Amino acid sequence: MNNPPLKRKKSTSAASDDSKTPPDSANEDISGQVNPATATITVSAVEVPELTEEEQRDRLHLERKVERAFFEAGKALMELRDRRLYRSSHRTFEDYCRDRFGHSRQKSNYLIAASDVYENLTTICCQNLPPENLTTNGSQILPTSVGQVRPITKLEPQEQWEVWQQAVELAGGKVPTGRIVKDAVQRIMERTKVPLQLSIPLLCC
Repeated sequence: MNNPPLKRKKSTSAASDDSKTPPDSANEDISGQVNPATATITVSAVEVPELTEEEQRDRLHLERKVERAFFEAGKALMELRDRRLYRSSHRTFEDYCRDRFGHSRQKSNYLIAASDVYENLTTICCQNLPPENLTTNGSQILPTSVGQVRPITKLEPQEQWEVWQQAVELAGGKVPTGRIVKDAVQRIMERTKVPLQLSIPLLCC
């Protein structure tokens, strides 16, 4: 007669007890943690040295170079084009610009037109200031990129100045973006627009 199989005692309780963290140690871990709300962070103050007079001069000199970069590029391209200094290697100015500088003739024309605007702005109302002061560090706020003056390249010099002054004002006395200049152009166009009825001569009875 076969004996019924013996029932094995469950031994999972011991294993499960081993896997559990004792209550005391769990509380110990929690109590050992620092509360982020009450934590104190010590920050060491780092003293930033002031610029020396020589460093200030160097900074102004380099900033002026950056500000005038597009102006110098436009004037150089204009001379290269007008004197046809590209003729020994290229048949057209467009081919020359593409091969030598990696951009289209249109971009070169934008640079040339922008340099004209820059020159107009410095000539009209800044004649009494030396060239080194014609920067954002001097008495006048002047363009620093092509995009800022592109909306006014087709205007007359005096109109360019008027638009630019209004754009600087809209920008809070800082160098305006191209979008702000474009908005200034639109405002002046709307302000100076002659009403249609005033342009028609009145006939007497």
